[in-house]
Amino acid sequence: MNSLENEVVARTLTQLHKEAEVADTEFITMLMEIVKAQGLTIEQFVSQRMASEREDYKETLQRNAANFLAVSPDYGRFVYALARVRKATRIVEFGTSMGVSTIYLAAALRDNGGGHLIGSEFVPSKADRARENLAIAGLADLVDIRQGDAMETLKDVGGKVDLLLIDGAFSLYLPVLKLLEPQLNPAAVVLAENAFDKAYVDYVRDPVHGYISMALPKSQEDRGNQFSVKVGW
Repeated sequence: MNSLENEVVARTLTQLHKEAEVADTEFITMLMEIVKAQGLTIEQFVSQRMASEREDYKETLQRNAANFLAVSPDYGRFVYALARVRKATRIVEFGTSMGVSTIYLAAALRDNGGGHLIGSEFVPSKADRARENLAIAGLADLVDIRQGDAMETLKDVGGKVDLLLIDGAFSLYLPVLKLLEPQLNPAAVVLAENAFDKAYVDYVRDPVHGYISMALPKSQEDRGNQFSVKVGW
């Protein structure tokens, strides 16, 4: 039995996915109504949001404090599987939110024989909730959730990183990647959720930076998720 089938872990994830659906449905519906009302394409809307975020990403994150914006169950199992096949023992997560994806990753660490996951979350209430959820799932001993600006909290991650999950402020995707690059192990996996920042995508797809990178197919939600593996320096 893997840890995702553990009764406590499975029950915790089921409950959190239900809460996330309730919390986020109204928010996502509102965004889609704005897109329709303004006659925008999704790409245009995202561009506007990113421009606003770059002016004050901290305000944007605080404004979304009540939203999970969590991975789906299928995507959670996908990141669990990647961490298992990579035999990850050190994982970093930028944008922990309420800790849903963190539980999937921590479960993989447990099944890999142990390890350490460092998560960064800007919103204090979300960081507190994530810690609570991990404790309920029985996985808190594997995780260090650091509350604050990721450009500060992730300066020292204590060693080489096998897997990096990027799912925070869009405008920080590339800065966070560059911050952690010196700590990426050979063949480290980098997953960028909703990688809408063209600068980030161009960077990981340019061979000079040492990545093999591709957008995940529709079976992985087709949300601009970018999958990269560090293959050179």
